[in-house]
Amino acid sequence: MAGICDGASLGQSAAGWGEDGGDGVKRAGIGSHTKPNVGGSVEWFTPPEIIAVLGRFDDDPCRPGATDGLSRKWNGRVWLNPPYDRKLHNWLWKLADHGNGIALLFARTETRSFVECVWQRATALLFLHGRLHFHRADGSRADGNAGGPSVLVAYGENNADALSRSRIRGTLIRQWFQRP
Repeated sequence: MAGICDGASLGQSAAGWGEDGGDGVKRAGIGSHTKPNVGGSVEWFTPPEIIAVLGRFDDDPCRPGATDGLSRKWNGRVWLNPPYDRKLHNWLWKLADHGNGIALLFARTETRSFVECVWQRATALLFLHGRLHFHRADGSRADGNAGGPSVLVAYGENNADALSRSRIRGTLIRQWFQRP
């Protein structure tokens, strides 16, 4: 069974080709885990309707304008939408160690970061149905979707309960077993 879980605020992209926005045009965007983002915008913000139903958070180390949230001390209940870059593992470890928060991640369940920081340490997971549309810094909704499945990861029973109460469309998992 799992232990603790995390969350996300300022989602930042991995480069790649996303799905089309309904008009048949493929757009570069959040999507490929095999090719990290090396250009273009990395600022993709959490859809406000996700945060609104999860309750109050005390800290958001990846909020707009935050300075090096990875190196500073985190306080209370944390919302984490980490940059989806080569430091993702560091953000997840820090949230797992903190033990009180929710993270928004791509559901890349096969990656080392997911295995070590989510499967082995989280309290609950909510795999979202459908694909998110992140928002730009100006608040407008991105034209294309995130390009991959997303999951909310909870660390701590209070955050697992928040996922349960949220009514966000998805599949909630509160118990799983690791095979060595």
